[in-house]
Amino acid sequence: MKANPYKVLVVDDERDICRALEFLLSREGYKVVTTYNGQDAVKKIESDDFDLVISDLKMEGMNGLEVLEKALAINPHLIVIIMTAFASVESAVEAMKKGASDYIVKPFINEDVKMTVRRLLEHKTVVMENLILRQQLSQQLGCKEFVGVSPQIFSVFEMLQKVIPTRSNILILGESGTGKGLIAEVVHGNSQRKDKPFISINCSAIPENLLESELFGYKKGAFTGATTDKKGLITMADQGTLFLDEIGDMPLGLQAKILKVLESGEVLPVGDTKPLHADVRLVAATNKNLEEQISKGLFREDLYYRLNVIEVKIPPLRERKEDISVLARHFVEKYSKENNKNVSGISDEAMETLFGYPWPGNIRELRNVIERAVVLASTDKIEPSDLPERIRTQQGAKTSHSLKDRMEYCESKIVKETLEAHSWNKEEAARALDVDLATLYRKIKKLGIAES
Repeated sequence: MKANPYKVLVVDDERDICRALEFLLSREGYKVVTTYNGQDAVKKIESDDFDLVISDLKMEGMNGLEVLEKALAINPHLIVIIMTAFASVESAVEAMKKGASDYIVKPFINEDVKMTVRRLLEHKTVVMENLILRQQLSQQLGCKEFVGVSPQIFSVFEMLQKVIPTRSNILILGESGTGKGLIAEVVHGNSQRKDKPFISINCSAIPENLLESELFGYKKGAFTGATTDKKGLITMADQGTLFLDEIGDMPLGLQAKILKVLESGEVLPVGDTKPLHADVRLVAATNKNLEEQISKGLFREDLYYRLNVIEVKIPPLRERKEDISVLARHFVEKYSKENNKNVSGISDEAMETLFGYPWPGNIRELRNVIERAVVLASTDKIEPSDLPERIRTQQGAKTSHSLKDRMEYCESKIVKETLEAHSWNKEEAARALDVDLATLYRKIKKLGIAES
């Protein structure tokens, strides 16, 4: 339990239900507030800081689903439990797809209610502690653009905290658009070299015959058109950081020269016989599998091991779906300001569409989509119609409406949250779910639930 009692709001137009839940949960140590209609509930949520809301589904005026939507719009971290006397899978699944954490069937069993509330609040405590820690790490590293709350990004931040203070070379791996360049800037901006130059070059964007002279510089008269000496990017990065983006596309001959720089610090400009010296920290990035490139004879093995002292893998956006909403809202705020638009959020339907798309272009694609949507939006929220057709079409094709899939969605969510609430202790989770251990193992395997 946290230091102060958890605050619970109970919403039901049946006063006896409110009184029963108030009595039951107050005895558990919670501070309970009751109200008898949805409109008043929303006002209370706007004016007070609740941890959990229990709302009846069928009420006069504003129903439970409307309370759910408005509550989560006010506080996305609020736990909402829906009560229904109509024990239909459809109503329960609809509520959970809209963001409800769980549901209770009336008439309810007191022990079930207490267990559900306790489980969800314990889980919320763990989630919020992790979220705060991740945000602190992000702020400490100055990651204004590279945001996220997923365990995968938390691991990246933890790795960066360990390696940034060192002199070691770093190899950043990840698909195009995942933010490799931002990570390189974070490394430099938080290192002891932050007051020295940060020099970046994309090895795939410059023709092979020009890349060497850009990196190493050249002497006057080295080739036709070399009318003056030119300083190379490596010597320009002396005492600072050199970022070689898409190093997997670097020609083999040039790879040998980069290896020489890493081994001795010597930089030989084109057409010169006297080497210069440069002290640079090398950060390299690629979207290619360098081990495969080595087997094909396209990348030097000795350079790979020199570069790969520290390896940082950035997962694609499709593997960290929980970051989509955080990134999307970040970009809405950014592009709303830049374009003088009054767009403050994303509708539930539009967010569901974003979640259903696989994002082959990763963060870069999401950023461009949100910028376009902000410009096109005619209200204060981005709607599905503001999104490109390819995203709406693909999301629609992937969304399943079958009863079986909806039931499995509910079951998977409940089982996983119970496991998380009990720190993945399967015996405790089985007792909490009131099933035997063998049944729990079968469900974990059937539903494809993996420890996060």
